[in-house]
Amino acid sequence: MDVQLWTYILVGITFAIYIGIAIYSRAGSTKDFYVAGGGVPPLANGMATAADWMSAASFISMAGIISFAGYDGAVYLMGWTGGYVLLALLLAPYLRKFGKFTVPDFIGDRYYSNAARTVAVICALFVSFTYVAGQMRGVGVVFSRFLEVDINVGVYIGMFIVFIYAVLGGMKGITYTQVAQYVILIFAFMVPAIFISIQLTGNPIPQLGFGGKITGSETYLLDKLNGLHEELGFAEYTSGKKSMIDVFFITAALMIGTAGLPHVIVRFFTVPRVKDARVSAGYALVFIAILYTTAPAVAAFARTNLIETVSNESYSDMPPWFSNWEKTGLLTFEDKNGDGTIQYVADAEKNELTIDRDIMVLANPEIASLPNWVVALVAAGGLAAALSTAAGLLLVISTSVSHDLVKKQIAPDISDSAELWIARGSAVLAVMVAGYFGINPPDFVAAVVALAFGLAAASFFPAIILGIFYKRMNKEGAIAGMVVGLGITLYYMMRYKLGWIGGETTPKDWWFGISPEGFGTVGMIINFVVSLTVCHMTSPPPEDVQDIVDNIRFPRGAGEAHSH
Repeated sequence: MDVQLWTYILVGITFAIYIGIAIYSRAGSTKDFYVAGGGVPPLANGMATAADWMSAASFISMAGIISFAGYDGAVYLMGWTGGYVLLALLLAPYLRKFGKFTVPDFIGDRYYSNAARTVAVICALFVSFTYVAGQMRGVGVVFSRFLEVDINVGVYIGMFIVFIYAVLGGMKGITYTQVAQYVILIFAFMVPAIFISIQLTGNPIPQLGFGGKITGSETYLLDKLNGLHEELGFAEYTSGKKSMIDVFFITAALMIGTAGLPHVIVRFFTVPRVKDARVSAGYALVFIAILYTTAPAVAAFARTNLIETVSNESYSDMPPWFSNWEKTGLLTFEDKNGDGTIQYVADAEKNELTIDRDIMVLANPEIASLPNWVVALVAAGGLAAALSTAAGLLLVISTSVSHDLVKKQIAPDISDSAELWIARGSAVLAVMVAGYFGINPPDFVAAVVALAFGLAAASFFPAIILGIFYKRMNKEGAIAGMVVGLGITLYYMMRYKLGWIGGETTPKDWWFGISPEGFGTVGMIINFVVSLTVCHMTSPPPEDVQDIVDNIRFPRGAGEAHSH
């Protein structure tokens, strides 16, 4: 069977599974819709958290980034992995003990202020919409290549699937769908990695193959890759170009930002007990580590195979995958010297091949000439990763509107069933907005998706940490910190990344040599300074709020979670 038929079969089976689970586990109450009834077992929550965490960025883009950036790409591995550990150890158990539905709910109650709740809602909507637009676009790209449909049609299909299980089942439907999506995405990521590791190094474990020798020679894989890079004029694969300070700030921004992402935090509200939040965080870390420790190996395998397949080879001899990707516009060949041979070199004047880094994982099995079913499996895995994260983000958006704006502020007396219908209506609206941005991506979306972590770091993280560990922190300090942290980080990104303020800039203009991707760390530090300064210039929080902070930090006797 050809790749397309295999893709129809595997993607069709996986979509049928998602829809079946959504119908079986549809939500009957707001508690089902917001936190899956609060009764998800730790193992299932660990798998769902891993699927929620590993978006299209982790599955499709991360290995692609490392493949092209080499050593510099390690900041994403360190930042995202470290962020998860930070979240699991510092935030998850305490937030679970607080017993609320959403992050704005925690901030609104902890800081006894609807103004703080509203600021948190705005931050959650901003981060979630920028993030989900990228996911929907990713769905469209995968469909366009493997099902040979228009990208917009692919986005419509993705919208329909997410609509069914997010709107019908809420968190309950999303949770059990994400369990299935984790199984699919990790299988799809590991199978080609194991195949290619055996091909290149003879070792079935990709992590060991990454540091091993090329089959039939005494040359290590990374030494060979460094040599190929030098021949073509690129920097050595194992050396970096970023300054130490920029690497530190980018890693910190990714780490702190991921720890503040609302769609992952909310997953820890779905388990029955505080202890279960810790256990499920441990399970999720193991599940995430399987993919994250394999990604550097996949990147090196893909880079080696790509260079050896295309460099100085005749364009007419290229395999079918080359022309298939050309049709998507994500791979282009321009024969500048008219000799019919592909010159893939670092010199931009002479280089004739342009490759979008996002295609590396998807094209990897084809480049390595793996069986067609493996190629189709990767497509199903990429869709599972993008759809699982998109669903989690859409739920954050809908609960922010229905629970934190309507129930908590506009209409406190609203019935449970009316709130459920508003939540479903908000989810429908959020799917449509996300689909619109997936079909009509503004130029800035791709840039802002990468910056969403910095915005989350500069806004949410200090308010959450201080809310848990510093009982003197009051509403005035938290609101001032969030507004200033988010504002200055947005300004820096619009000035130095998007060029919306003051025209074009270069890296020489950056403050202290810190790139916009790393500036979220600076925004977070400023947030802390402003929060602590304002808090000590204003009245302390009420006694009952301080008692709540003492209670959520108390580790013993932490059985059932409480609703304060």
